[in-house]
Amino acid sequence: MKTPKRIQPLVDEGLVDEVTRQLMSGKEALVYVVRCGAEVRCAKVYKEANERSFRQAVAYQEGRRVKNSRQARAMEKGTRYGRKMAEEVWQNAEVDALYRLAAAGVRVPTPYVCFDGVLLMELLTDADGNAAPRLNDVPLTPELARRFHGAILRQVVLMLIAGVIHGDLSEYNILIDADGPVIIDLPQAIDAAGSSVAAQMLARDVGNLANFFGLHAPELLGSQYGAEIWNLYQAGLLTVDTPLTGRVAAPDAPADVDAVLREIELARREEADRVAR
Repeated sequence: MKTPKRIQPLVDEGLVDEVTRQLMSGKEALVYVVRCGAEVRCAKVYKEANERSFRQAVAYQEGRRVKNSRQARAMEKGTRYGRKMAEEVWQNAEVDALYRLAAAGVRVPTPYVCFDGVLLMELLTDADGNAAPRLNDVPLTPELARRFHGAILRQVVLMLIAGVIHGDLSEYNILIDADGPVIIDLPQAIDAAGSSVAAQMLARDVGNLANFFGLHAPELLGSQYGAEIWNLYQAGLLTVDTPLTGRVAAPDAPADVDAVLREIELARREEADRVAR
């Protein structure tokens, strides 16, 4: 196929030899199958900010570091330079998260290089050598649903131990390769220690899994794995081998009014951010 304009610089630099086909189109990027020497990889081409349906909401930017205060001020003001820096931070967040998680034993694609807004990484395949399907496209039995749910929860725990929360985890950004589930799409990854909404994001990620797999294994519906995992993490008791029950004791402490107010303020800031864009 004709080389997409955004991938041409990688061809010019000798990083890509040929673009074979488009693999998928998501809300944040287009993914192509490419040949790099003797290896077949995939190239993730990030969409421009105004083309993405997934927005860089305040909750996802919180706790992310930039190179210097000038860049931080420019990003805050939304200048052209600031928007460019915000895009770099957005893209680099996925590369950083992939390396960090791979080192922690999490099943994620191997990244190779991010060049000019294009991320070259491992092409995941199924047992027949075809591109690995998304979880959403895999037929499930109750037994397989329970097995995949347990395997992915283990990955979520490993991620949290490494200090990372996916932030947008669902059946659409989990692939099933020859060895099982692999987590993908991490530009919105959240630093667990640096975000005031980390617990809520983790609960949402884990809740998405329960709702999806609960269609095949109904006992997962209404489970509380997210809250259980977060409580263990906060108490310093979370390990990859910690038994999980999916249940937590009912709280007997007074409601945290300050936390509710923080949530309201976060929603207000996100709406203001959306209107400003």
